[in-house]
Amino acid sequence: MAGKSVVFVTGNAKKLEEVIQILGDKFPYSLVAKKIDLPEYQGEPDEISIQKCREAAKQIQGPVIVEDTCLCFSALGGLPGPYIKWFLEKLKPEGLYKLLAGFEDKSAYAVCTFAFSSGNLEDPVKLFKGKTYGHIVEPRGPRDFGWDPCFQPDGYEKTYAELPKAVKNSISHRYRALNELSNYFIQQSNSTDATSSPS
Repeated sequence: MAGKSVVFVTGNAKKLEEVIQILGDKFPYSLVAKKIDLPEYQGEPDEISIQKCREAAKQIQGPVIVEDTCLCFSALGGLPGPYIKWFLEKLKPEGLYKLLAGFEDKSAYAVCTFAFSSGNLEDPVKLFKGKTYGHIVEPRGPRDFGWDPCFQPDGYEKTYAELPKAVKNSISHRYRALNELSNYFIQQSNSTDATSSPS
């Protein structure tokens, strides 16, 4: 990986900021954010992540990371799931909360999947996943980050939106997935250093 950089596909400055905060200094590569238009694939979350990553690697022609986020409501059998972006766009956080008005079960879980391609289309796409359980509540807190105002993680009295960034970034689905991704890259980096250092 020449230049020790990898493209992170996002047009969302807040998301990039959060990812960089979570990864911290120990991540062995620099992230270069790039917004590219990818088809909106349908299917199961893992399939969607793999297809998006392959397409991004084709367009970038180099190492690339894509992220996919799902918000799954237990009462709706896991929906909206990977389609949360569209539900949020049309319904806003209030509408997401109202979706569960007829159900006693307000439990939900957030899943984040980071997919990495080395840029070589022969190599398999690697997936790194994180999941945080919580429940859907009437929206509270700032409205600057997606569905955060209506997701309250288990064990907390505050929504993602109300929690201090440092707290959210230590428990979130994105944090858990990035932790896996970071560990993988650090191991790869260490094994490369070990093989390339003179004996």
